[in-house]
Amino acid sequence: MHQVERAIFDLRRGLPVLIIAGESRVLVQAIEGAAEAAASRLGELAGTSPALVLTRHRLAILGQGDAGQGDAGQGSAKEAARLPLPDGLASGRLAALAFGAAPAATLGEAALSECRLALEPAESADLAALALMRRALLIPSALVARVAESRRASVAAAVTDGTLLAVEAEQAARCLDGAGGMLRRVSDARIPLADAFECRFILFREPDGLREHVAVVIGDPALDAPGVPVPLRLHSACLTGDLFGSLRCDCGEQLRTAVAEIDAVGGGVLLYLAQEGRGIGLANKLRAYTLQDSGLDTLDADQILGFGEDERRYGVAVDMLDALGIRRVQLMTNNPLKMAALAEGGIEVVERQALYGTLNDHNHRYLSAKAERAGHLLDEVFRARR
Repeated sequence: MHQVERAIFDLRRGLPVLIIAGESRVLVQAIEGAAEAAASRLGELAGTSPALVLTRHRLAILGQGDAGQGDAGQGSAKEAARLPLPDGLASGRLAALAFGAAPAATLGEAALSECRLALEPAESADLAALALMRRALLIPSALVARVAESRRASVAAAVTDGTLLAVEAEQAARCLDGAGGMLRRVSDARIPLADAFECRFILFREPDGLREHVAVVIGDPALDAPGVPVPLRLHSACLTGDLFGSLRCDCGEQLRTAVAEIDAVGGGVLLYLAQEGRGIGLANKLRAYTLQDSGLDTLDADQILGFGEDERRYGVAVDMLDALGIRRVQLMTNNPLKMAALAEGGIEVVERQALYGTLNDHNHRYLSAKAERAGHLLDEVFRARR
């Protein structure tokens, strides 16, 4: 996975990378921050016309929920589609297609209709490109260009001299799954908290170096006692709520309540996971907040950007629990997906404990969307407000 890790950093820097899928060679570049002539430059390097790969969530926003499925009904087409681009498309119009809130207003309805008609099924290299974008916390769309036979030698030379990085599509597609069993315990320290004096912070780093997660061991939990369930909270990082006390969510309140309640029962563990914005990253979370200001709920805003309703993965939490020797837990959550993810990873959830924040005028729409559309168990919160 070493090349995949390096490719992620190149994409974040605005550089193209080469994806190899069987006999196919595809150049890929991020949309986010793309220069005005990025598409044409990629096309010149590849010797073919570039295209834009879009997720099914973004395609639905463009009015093409079944886009690119074709007669073959390929599985890849259910997740994404490829849109060939006209020559000289300006970066602003490209961004409008990829993640703009009102693409028809920017492109015109006629041009948008032509785009829908031009959609093609996504291929394995396209799906690999989207996986890399998600892992890099970039907008999940990509400029792609198949390398023409006449340009293969020059592209191969660029790979040889280090100008271009090349990655296998299969490896790139797996980058979202992390590297099970390769999480590294890096450092730890005792850190007394206002709500729990006896705490130890243990930092874990993922092998690609992009994300660091913290296990907060609170009090004196029976981590080594066989069969004894450990009170546990899985908490996804939220800079705006946890640190600044944002009223747009209930994250900070949940974090502090969890620490206090775990301490009150004698001890347990809080896993602080680097999964800002339900896994889309802080930059995209702020973009989604701006979209929400126009009246969208949190899930629709994420889907305009091309994301699903929840991009988080909990394999890293399972690895952290394994490292701590924890196999049975009492889970503090309102999210059934967390219970299912732990169970799938071999962690027994003996009991669920609800964990509520306070409903206010700023987070009402956010919590409503989580309850009504994402299945979070928040009935008590809304009953208390009535």
